[in-house]
Amino acid sequence: MPKLLLTGARVLAPDALSAPFADLLIEDGRIAALLPPGTAVPDAQTHDAADRLVIPGLVNGHTHGHGGLAKGSGDKWDLALLLAHAPWISGGRNLQDKWLSTALTAVEMLKKGCTAAFDLPFEFPAPTVEGLDAMAEAYAAVGLRAVLAPMVADLTFFQATPGLVEALPEEHRARAAGMRMAPAADILAAIGTAAQGWSHGRRNIRLGCAPTIPLHGTDEFLKGCRALSAEYGLPMQTHVSESRYQNAGGEIRYGGATLLEHMDKLGLVGRWFSVAHGVWLTQGDLDLLAKRGGAMSHNPGANMRLASGIAPVRAAIRAGVTVGIGTDGSSSSDNQNMFEAMRLAAFASRLWEDAEEDEWLGTAETVKLATTGSSHIVGHDEGGVIAAGKAADLVLLDLRHVNWAPLNDAANQLVWTEDGSAVKDVMVAGAWKLRNGVVLGVDEAKLAREANEAAERLRGVNAEARAWCDAVAPHVACHCRALAKGWTRSKRLLKAE
Repeated sequence: MPKLLLTGARVLAPDALSAPFADLLIEDGRIAALLPPGTAVPDAQTHDAADRLVIPGLVNGHTHGHGGLAKGSGDKWDLALLLAHAPWISGGRNLQDKWLSTALTAVEMLKKGCTAAFDLPFEFPAPTVEGLDAMAEAYAAVGLRAVLAPMVADLTFFQATPGLVEALPEEHRARAAGMRMAPAADILAAIGTAAQGWSHGRRNIRLGCAPTIPLHGTDEFLKGCRALSAEYGLPMQTHVSESRYQNAGGEIRYGGATLLEHMDKLGLVGRWFSVAHGVWLTQGDLDLLAKRGGAMSHNPGANMRLASGIAPVRAAIRAGVTVGIGTDGSSSSDNQNMFEAMRLAAFASRLWEDAEEDEWLGTAETVKLATTGSSHIVGHDEGGVIAAGKAADLVLLDLRHVNWAPLNDAANQLVWTEDGSAVKDVMVAGAWKLRNGVVLGVDEAKLAREANEAAERLRGVNAEARAWCDAVAPHVACHCRALAKGWTRSKRLLKAE
């Protein structure tokens, strides 16, 4: 690519506290230099970025591309109810549906200023090489960086939750007990085959491995996931302590050890590992995660949407954990707006009982969590900040938009007033992927038509499964809430010490 000079823009400083005028020289996918305004670079193409604020691309620390076709599916669901309804939410997908759902997710992220994501896609009963390739092709078409870490388990939700099958009415127990994931060996073999032939790395799309929830994996399966990760250098992410009922189940199954402690005993926790959610992590968990070099994606929208609680982000940071921010999937948070995720993260930090101002997330700090913090989670430490030598993953915001009229404070307005509607242009690795609000890699109108057609077809395919899920849902809710209430609350970290 030829050299490109962005001129006339304000550029967010690495500390996110100011946005001085500067010209940006882009070369070979990287930021070659920040130059004084008006500096001549004779061999460079120029792009007039007057009335623009240039920020690092936001990075989504945790999402699920398969949720793209399921946005808006539920209302008063907590996490247990979401999992109970999973058979119809994600059921019946063909290969084109998997591409389509991921493309929808990627387009929404791009249009809202996101340049990379850690995506945990799901295929039932096991991941497939063809499915992972289709999802990778969707990200490549839209132009985002991604980690695709298939969400896997060898136990179903009903098998994994202590006492759940027995809590169902007798007429539903056989069906719940009969649900099965693929054999563990087949699941691990599929990921291994995908890893051996993975060809998408040259397009900034990495393969990962995501044992979905500790309880949903036997110990041998979890150790198998770690062995694959070690053999092929796959990053790992797991939903840990997202909901109280999960912690209760962990106490029952693991003899009082926390979910994270048990995973650590199996060798899963390390610099390759990140926790998704972590709402109910204890102080001991946070210290352990920091000691092992692990990270955490804070997903406040989904945590509120699913009534999971508020993650101990300040305590995690103080413990030394790298923290990023994510949206979660569109079936559990319903949008892919990282600006909203930042805003909710800052809001949620103020809700801790007796928390004082120094424990709240400030706006500049929140921006850095959603850029450098999440970049670390996806394994892209060359992103997240605008500086010479860093990746040219950039978002251009229109300062003439009402969100920025007037420009008073860049960090405050990125978190408090921006909602994605001022995003005009997005560049990934020095190449334009969004220009004047238009996605360059896919036909967005065609994508919307195909999404509506697929959703209509899938509603018919999954109608019987939905009826059964609706019938068992009240019993699932009752049982899991009883588990949660019985959990040892003294182990909960109530506030940062």
